[in-house]
Amino acid sequence: MDVIFGNLDLWGTAIKNTLIVFAGGGVIALVLGLIVGAMRVSPVPIARGVGTVYVNIIRNTPLTLVFFFFVRGYPALGLPRLSPLVLGILAIGIYTATYVAEVIRAGINTVPVGQAEAARAIGLPFGQVMTNVVLPQAFRSVVPPMMSVFIALLKNTTIAAGFSVSELAALRATVNDSGDRPGSPMEVLLWVALVFVVLVFVLSAIQNRLEKKWRIVR
Repeated sequence: MDVIFGNLDLWGTAIKNTLIVFAGGGVIALVLGLIVGAMRVSPVPIARGVGTVYVNIIRNTPLTLVFFFFVRGYPALGLPRLSPLVLGILAIGIYTATYVAEVIRAGINTVPVGQAEAARAIGLPFGQVMTNVVLPQAFRSVVPPMMSVFIALLKNTTIAAGFSVSELAALRATVNDSGDRPGSPMEVLLWVALVFVVLVFVLSAIQNRLEKKWRIVR
C-alpha cells in the first residue's frame, strides 16, 4: 500500500485529470454525436454528406494521431494557447463523437418510419420530429451500446498520458522517475488497472439502472 499512501498527491492529481478528460470528452462526444447522428439521417443531402464525411474520416483515423494533431499540431497553427488537458479533452471528445453518432443513427433506425411520417404529416419540422418523437424512443434502445462507447472512452483516456496530461497512465513514469517515491512500476500498473476496473463497474451499474428505468415493454 506504500505505492498509494506514499504518493497520495500524485494519485489524487491523476484520478482527477482522468475523470476530467472522461467527463469533458463525454460531454463533447454526446452533444456533437447527437448533432452528427441527426445529420446522418437528415433528409437534406448536404447534411447527410457532411455527417458521413466527418464520421468516416475521424473514425478511421487512429486516436493517437488525433491526439497528436491537437496537442502538437494545434499550437503550430497560431491559435489561442490551450493547456494539454483541454486539448486532450477536445481530441478524445471529437473522436468519440463519431461512435456516438453511429449509435444514435442505429437507434433512430429502430423507430418505426410511420411515426416520423405521421409527425411530418401534422406539420412538424425535421428538428421537432427528431427531438419530440424519434430521439426519445431511440434513446431507450441505445443504452447498452452507448455505455460501451463511454467505457471505451474511459479506457482511451490513457492515451492522454503520452501527450503531457498527468492522468492515471502517467503514474508509472512519475513514480518510477522520482527516487523519493515508494513503489515499483509494476505495482503502479496493477493499482491503475484496479482503479479502471472500479470505474467500469460504476459505469456498468449506471447502465443497468438506465436500462431498468427506460425498459421497453414488448
